[in-house]
Amino acid sequence: MQEYSENDPRLESIKNLLSMLEASGKKYDIDKVKTSYLYAADLHEGQFRASGEPYIIHPICVAEIVAALGLDTDSVCAAFLHDTVEDCSDKTNIETIEKKFGPDVATLVEGLTKMVDINIVDKEEAQMENIRKMLLAMSKDIRVIFIKLCDRLHNMRTLDAKPEAKRRTTALETMHVYAPLAHRLGMQRMKQELENLALRYLDPIGYAEVTKHIEEKYGQNRDFIDNVRHRVAEELDKNNIKYTLEGRVKTVYSIYRKMYNQSKEFDEIYDFYALRIIVETELECYTALGIVHEMYKSVPGRFKDYISTPKPNMYQSLHTTVIGRQGIPFEVQIRTREMHHVAEYGIAAHWKYKSGAQSKEDIDRKLEWVSKLVDSESENIDPDDFMHSLKIDIFHDETFVFTPKGDVIALPQGSTLIDFAYAIHSAVGNKMVGAKINGMISPIDKCPQNGEIVEIITSASSKGPSRDWMKIVRTGEARSKIRQWFKREKRAENIVIGRSDIDREIAKIAKKTTEAQRTEIITNVAHRVGMNTADDLCNIIGYGGMMVSKIVPKLKDEVERVVKPEEEPPKVIEAEDVKTVSSPVKGKSGGVIVDGQHGCAVKFAKCCNPLPGDSIIGFITKGYGVSIHKRDCPNVVNGMKTDEFFHRWIRAEWDMADIKQSGNNNLFEAMVHVFVDDNIGIIAGVSTALAEMRVSILQINTTKRPNGDNIISLKFACKDTSHLESVISKLRSVPHFKNIVRG
Repeated sequence: MQEYSENDPRLESIKNLLSMLEASGKKYDIDKVKTSYLYAADLHEGQFRASGEPYIIHPICVAEIVAALGLDTDSVCAAFLHDTVEDCSDKTNIETIEKKFGPDVATLVEGLTKMVDINIVDKEEAQMENIRKMLLAMSKDIRVIFIKLCDRLHNMRTLDAKPEAKRRTTALETMHVYAPLAHRLGMQRMKQELENLALRYLDPIGYAEVTKHIEEKYGQNRDFIDNVRHRVAEELDKNNIKYTLEGRVKTVYSIYRKMYNQSKEFDEIYDFYALRIIVETELECYTALGIVHEMYKSVPGRFKDYISTPKPNMYQSLHTTVIGRQGIPFEVQIRTREMHHVAEYGIAAHWKYKSGAQSKEDIDRKLEWVSKLVDSESENIDPDDFMHSLKIDIFHDETFVFTPKGDVIALPQGSTLIDFAYAIHSAVGNKMVGAKINGMISPIDKCPQNGEIVEIITSASSKGPSRDWMKIVRTGEARSKIRQWFKREKRAENIVIGRSDIDREIAKIAKKTTEAQRTEIITNVAHRVGMNTADDLCNIIGYGGMMVSKIVPKLKDEVERVVKPEEEPPKVIEAEDVKTVSSPVKGKSGGVIVDGQHGCAVKFAKCCNPLPGDSIIGFITKGYGVSIHKRDCPNVVNGMKTDEFFHRWIRAEWDMADIKQSGNNNLFEAMVHVFVDDNIGIIAGVSTALAEMRVSILQINTTKRPNGDNIISLKFACKDTSHLESVISKLRSVPHFKNIVRG
């Protein structure tokens, strides 16, 4: 693949990198590496970093960090090219890179390219989209995030050249996103350097204070760790154990977090000093542990066995805290060489210490948490909800809980038994009726602790999850699966709830709107967010797939467009204008002309309860005449999309002359859902309001919502849409009223 001259003086700049690749003992395609470097150097020619140095220095440094991780040829090439598509779009593109360096390099570069072409005004939303794209690319090829972390590490090492505001923004993003991602991937060395660098810019005073404490304490006990290492080495030699010993002091950020987040004094940090014992076999780990406990007194409650129960990021080690001869506590970590490699490099250890990556299935299994997050957050949720789920699911400490069969389930700390059930399977969560912890019945909102055995009690007759569970669960996976159940099983209920929430927001914007105006507003907003109907939008709001706050700006736009300031509110029909009726009576034709014909047998659809004044359409039923629907009824919209039923829809219109002549002898059924605060006298208030208008109530039902509201579903006799608006206006005056939607 040689497309360069061996005498090109620019190759001198990557002399150190080439030496690293040759010394690794792995089979790198050196020609491809050189070609990708020179191609990147040509593209970045004339570009400079904020520090004033040529821009190509940055890709070279990133490539060196990538090589230190032991990644493959394509990863090193992608490190050189990772900014070319974004910063040199007039000179190259993904297709050109694929043609020159192959599909793998192109895929990596595409995953690393920033989302500069997305037109998002909301900064939080833009950040969410960037992180989501990064996770999606990561789920396809883990090397994307390795290179991204190397890129971020070099940017953090050279952050001094940036303005103060930019330094703080970058450091904050590093602390909240990239360092936790490195931790989740088991890359402890990368994670610790990112944290220390970020802290230096986020709290320089705190960073300096902790650094001073470390220097003072280490100066007072400079020989302590060396003495411990010498004594432990003697005992290991006596037991013929082959070992490597490493001593260290705790990182600045680790101490800072304990001092400031846990309100601890510097002297209260027991693991300031640590000794790491690296042996050959797992059995020798436990032998070494016994030797250490014979030599030093252990601190109760400070022993952790991550060998028998590894962390989700594959970390394995024995941890114990003991007291030294001088009364100084220190931590001992014991692990095998392979465990040590994984602890330092995480999943990247598979590239560094094995001949090529492990089987794709094994890697996919270790990255299952990424796929789950991408799947669970694929819905149209708001940025706050996404970032909350991200922080809980990925960037939080884990709790390890056992199933009755002995399987280990890792959950974010603070997860409930409901989260545990959904972590096993969505069907288990949906049919959950109770749970046991260590054989004892426990509330389903309880948080299990490390090492507890949890059994989920299910029932085939379960009616599914409760909407209240959405407020209880901690993980995005559980929340997503609950949403999916309501989306699939409770569409009609979701629409009512979602419509109520949207109508409440519209009422805050404009106090006086008609039902027709609100329907038009919601329909327009639905189209603007990519949905076919108003019901689709109400449905997604109702089951929690989208926060109503996300569409408020669009609602304001549509209210300003649809509701004209000069429009008068609907006139209220006074009580004396409406005569008492015992029940609605419909003639044979019901006041409807079907396809130009009078006197056809009709019935009015219960799904939409059409009234004179509504635009209507007929559906030819089998043996029951013509069913009359509102034209915007969901059943009409969906039914006309299918060839099977399309030919059975027929033109229909109101026979206003017949309706006017019939007067109160031809009344119709109307349905509304009134949303009110929970109050003892609310039913009486609604009934009184209708009685004052001499409206005959045909049916009344109440439903209590999870948020404490009540829904009063009313069916009553009604003359037409004007009469309905009068009734709705009257009901708005009822105490504790919140909202009303037509059924």
